[in-house]
Formats: sequence, structure tokens, C-alpha cells
Amino acid sequence: MARRAIRQRPRHRFQMVHQYLPTRFVYFTTYVRVIECRYENVYTSTNRLIVLTDSNMTKPTSKIKITLDSGVSAEAQAPIIVSASRSTDIPAFYADWFFERLKRGYSAWTNPFNGITSYVSYSNTRFIVFWSKNPRPLLNHLDYLFERNIGCYIQYTLNDYEQEGLEKGVPPVWQRIETFKMLVNKLGKGRVIWRFDPMIITDKISIEDLLRKVQNIGDQLRDYTEKLVFSFADIISYHKVKANLEKNGINYIEWDEAMMNEFAEKLSVMNRERGWNFQLATCGEKIDIDTYGIKHNRCIDDDLMIRFAYRDKELMDFLKVEVNVVQPSAPSMFEEFEDQPLIPDGAIMLTPYTYAVKQKKNKDKGQRQYCGCIISKDIGQYNTCPHLCEYCYANTSKETALENWERYNKNRHFDIIMGQ
Repeated sequence: MARRAIRQRPRHRFQMVHQYLPTRFVYFTTYVRVIECRYENVYTSTNRLIVLTDSNMTKPTSKIKITLDSGVSAEAQAPIIVSASRSTDIPAFYADWFFERLKRGYSAWTNPFNGITSYVSYSNTRFIVFWSKNPRPLLNHLDYLFERNIGCYIQYTLNDYEQEGLEKGVPPVWQRIETFKMLVNKLGKGRVIWRFDPMIITDKISIEDLLRKVQNIGDQLRDYTEKLVFSFADIISYHKVKANLEKNGINYIEWDEAMMNEFAEKLSVMNRERGWNFQLATCGEKIDIDTYGIKHNRCIDDDLMIRFAYRDKELMDFLKVEVNVVQPSAPSMFEEFEDQPLIPDGAIMLTPYTYAVKQKKNKDKGQRQYCGCIISKDIGQYNTCPHLCEYCYANTSKETALENWERYNKNRHFDIIMGQ
């Protein structure tokens, strides 16, 4: 089934476009129809947006040759989408390093499973997803992304385990809420996603305690975010997390399905009654709680990328997305439409006159079974996060993380996070 567009009357005219773009772009002349509306001018020759692109760019999946800082030539991956990072908090601790490497054009990355070091080129990078518990340092660098026309959004984990001491290395809650609002003012609403992740139950934290914590933060973020993402702490599945919690005397309680449903129902009621109207979603969870209006999330999300960067043809080509203009029916002599235009089911509305259609699923098959993320290249390293959260899955031990943090601080300009 297709749905009908909102009935509005655009004005049509024809115009010859002479366009020359500097450096690597091309000169073209064509007749296009211009559909003018309050929001923007959209140029179309059929029903496709003309997106100006560099014809010399390398294919998104190819590897390229780069020159290292040492002058040596090497082969590197050249990802379109970069994740920074599931493995460590790059915005909080390594923002200066990352943006220096972005400017230099590459960084090094060591595979945690086989120990082999490879290189990641940023020459083709069109979008970055940041993950952080304290992304305030990004404020000093976001203008560079604007200059490079690289899109981004932030997965911001903003929990409240202050009283229990589960996140001793993060700033106080009030400061993290302030940072959230500063980033929204810089990037725009929708580009900073609130995560309360994971939801942990212990002998000192009940379901009701968690809901009170969520309510306190949610009330303050009401006008600053569109979504709340969460997961249920799955301690048994992570042996090192289980061992670390037990070592530090934290008496965790495993979630069962009944508890998950209880929490989900109460969270859904809270979201509605307090007027937040957030999109609620779980990260990497098997349980289906859609009955409470809670979806399975894609944290690296092509829908968001399309919404924020649909004019980027290189990215849209990589995602196999067509950006189309709503085609009105032929007007009568009085310029009234005989019928309303149709928009395909599943289309993503971008403006009142443009929509996007995905031609394929972009799911990353290398992720966990219930992870919905699309394909990207994560450039972080495990055992490098000095937040030292008690439930951390990314550090084998606090001691190892602090050793690597110390190594980094001795050589902040090396091409890999952990220094030389």
C-alpha cells in the first residue's frame, strides 16, 4: 500500500542551470524543473534529486594505498561510515587524537582477536557515529566536521549510578545533562541520542529505583532528545564483567523476562504520562516488548543517516538509497490536483516534497545476533577506557586500561590510540 502526501500546491517553473563546481567536480548544463516550497529549493530533472558528486572518489568498499607518517606506503581500509567507538570512549579521552588522525588521513587499529595491526583511511569517510559517556570534548572539534561536510550523531550514555559508585570516572549527572544540552544546541535535536545503558539491578538498585533515575534525567531532557535507548544488563554472558563485579562486592541480580516486562510497561506509561513522547528502543535485546511501544534499535542507523545527510550522494550510494521528489498529479486548468500523489510504504519523509527509499538492508552481519546496526568500521581499542565503570565489558581489568591510558599520554600523536 502507498500513502498519500500532504495536500500542498508547489509552484513549477523551468530553468536552465549552468553549474561549475571547483577542483574535482564537473561542469554541466541541463534544463530542470524547480519545485519551490517554504523549506528549500529542490532541483529535479525527472523524479530524482540531482546530488553533485565527485566522480573520482574511490568505491566505498575498496582498499586504497596510503602514505604513513613514516613515509612508508601501506594498504588501508577506506570506510564510508566510522564508529567511534563501541570499544572505548573516544570523545571523552581521545577526541584530540581522533581529530588529529582525521586531519592526517588515517589511523592504525589492532585486531583484538588476532593482534594484527591494520590501517584505516578517512579519505572516503562520510559519516561518523560517536559513542560516549562524556562527549563534551567534541564541542572543540565539531566545526571541523562541518568544514569537511562529514555527518555525525552521538550515542550519549547518560546513566545515574552516582550513589552506588558504579561509574566513578564520569562527571556528575548535572554536568552530563548540561553537556547533552550544549551538544543539542550545536548539532540540533535528534543528533544526540539518550542512552540509559545498561539497566542494572543489584541488592541496592530495584526496578523502582531505576525508574526514578530515568524519570529525573528524562524530565530534564524532555525538549532535547527524541529517543531513549536502553538494554538490560546481561552479566552472566560476560564472564569478565561477572568476575569484576564479584571482585568488587557488587551483588548484581539477573533480569528475567517477567522483570523486563514490568520495567518496560512502567517505562512506557512514564513516557506517555510525563509528556516526553520519546521513541523507546532496546539495544541488542532478544525480548520483544513491542506491545509497550518499545522497538529494537539500530544504534548505527541508516535511517538517521538518510535523514541528516540525504544530500550526500556518496553516502546514499553506499546505503543504496534513492532520494525522490513527490510527483503531484496533473493539475486541472485551475491548478487543482485531480488526485493526491502517492508515496511508497517504508519511505522516509525528508521534506514535504522529498522522500527516500532504501533498496537493500544494510545490517552488519558481523555483529551480535540481536544487534540491528548497519555496517561500519569501528576504530576504537579495548582496554583503553579510563572511566573504569564497574560493569565495563570493554576492559579486561582497570589496571590494564590505566596502563594503556598512561602509554597514550606519553605519545598522543602516534597513529594508534595506545601510543607507541
